Amino acid sequence: MKKRIWLIVGLISLVLLLSGAKVLYDRYSGEYEADNVAETDDTQTDEIAAPDFTVIDMDGSSVSLSDFKGKPVVVNFWASWCGPCKSEMPDFNEVYHEYGNDIVFMMVNMTDGGQETVSSAKEFLSTQPYDFPVYFDVNIEAAIAYSVTSIPTTYFIDADGNIGAYATGMLDYETIVTGIEMILE
Repeated sequence: MKKRIWLIVGLISLVLLLSGAKVLYDRYSGEYEADNVAETDDTQTDEIAAPDFTVIDMDGSSVSLSDFKGKPVVVNFWASWCGPCKSEMPDFNEVYHEYGNDIVFMMVNMTDGGQETVSSAKEFLSTQPYDFPVYFDVNIEAAIAYSVTSIPTTYFIDADGNIGAYATGMLDYETIVTGIEMILE
């Protein structure tokens, strides 16, 4: 019985992953640049609206992307077990200190309840000097909304709520600033 449940959970996860990959491919197929910040195509008449999602903050309160309407937002998807995620965090923290008054940072932990839990993420964060706001995607709502298939993944959303740029893979300080400049223009 236990094997059957895991098999069903695995199949559902695979279907969600493949569906998300298809949506992401269909949506961004002409705009993707691996491991670089990719700017959306300015020649399109339709801007790409950032999908809304709800996560929880460190205190367990619900927070939605739409709560920050009218402000530019950087959304970074990460996990404490992810080496590249941990490697980019010092640069995100530095950029947060420089731009935190002008840009909202949403460091979204991929809290799947298995490999990553709220407690394991908080334990990792308690040993680090980071000040940026951390949120937990306990219902995997944000990951599904953005079809996140690998981490780290970062989205740069302008004040109008449109995706101005995005990146997959580990970012360095200069690349994060480049993404921010794209949404401040």
